[in-house]
Amino acid sequence: QLQENQDEIENMMNAIFKGVFVHRYRDAIAEIRAICIEEIGIWMKMYSDAFLNDSYLKYVGWTMHDKQGEVRLKCLTALQGLYYNKELNSKLELFTSRFKDRIVSMTLDKEYDVAVQAIKLLTLVLQSSEEVLTAEDCENVYHLVYSAHRPVAVAAGEFLYKKLFSRRDAEDDGILKRRGRQSPNANLVKTLVFFFLESELHEHAAYLVDSMWDCATDLLKDWECMNSLLLEEPLNGEEPLTDRQESALIEIMLCTIRQAAECHPPVGRGTGKRVGSR
Repeated sequence: QLQENQDEIENMMNAIFKGVFVHRYRDAIAEIRAICIEEIGIWMKMYSDAFLNDSYLKYVGWTMHDKQGEVRLKCLTALQGLYYNKELNSKLELFTSRFKDRIVSMTLDKEYDVAVQAIKLLTLVLQSSEEVLTAEDCENVYHLVYSAHRPVAVAAGEFLYKKLFSRRDAEDDGILKRRGRQSPNANLVKTLVFFFLESELHEHAAYLVDSMWDCATDLLKDWECMNSLLLEEPLNGEEPLTDRQESALIEIMLCTIRQAAECHPPVGRGTGKRVGSR
């Protein structure tokens, strides 16, 4: 009897879906389209056994191309609620492979709020499976740490940190307590220098530091480690920094000190409403 009742409820919900949602998710009024996507996101999250499949997910994927930013935004926040739950990841694999390119392109959305949420969604995708995003996908997000719009840059900074800086090889307490050149941060500081030089935006160190300030404060304030890398002799088997790398590290270090002292974003970075391309 319980199974019969459950089947009956699911049949009623399917009837509502086909009778209402399928027609209204393309409604002429953007607010109604947004409500539809928000609700289907809730259904898929609460009743994943019945609704979290590609028959329903495809509507969210299609609607990511909506002309109105508020509707695209609802698509991304609905998906975030699903990707956040790691137990649901296996059910999202086909959707991810099918619509990943669209999500990546939305990081350049003309609406800043949409771009920020697209980057945050990709950060959740990254945490669910690193293999899904190609090197090119990641690089498309990396360069946004230099965006003039701070919320976009900060979201990109968190993505960059999760991808390149959040893993530690040494979990031994003794190693974690080491300081200076022998600390776990030493390799992370070098990674930051290498990334900065490879990005070839050498006059924008302050932008990079500001982008990562919220998620990597401990790393960016490890001046003892930075000093050690500049002043102490390399450890056995360790490659010394080149003059170019040392100059970049000094520039980054000066920017971190300025950021800590002044507590505000660099000149030219703000929180305006729109960017030029979608």
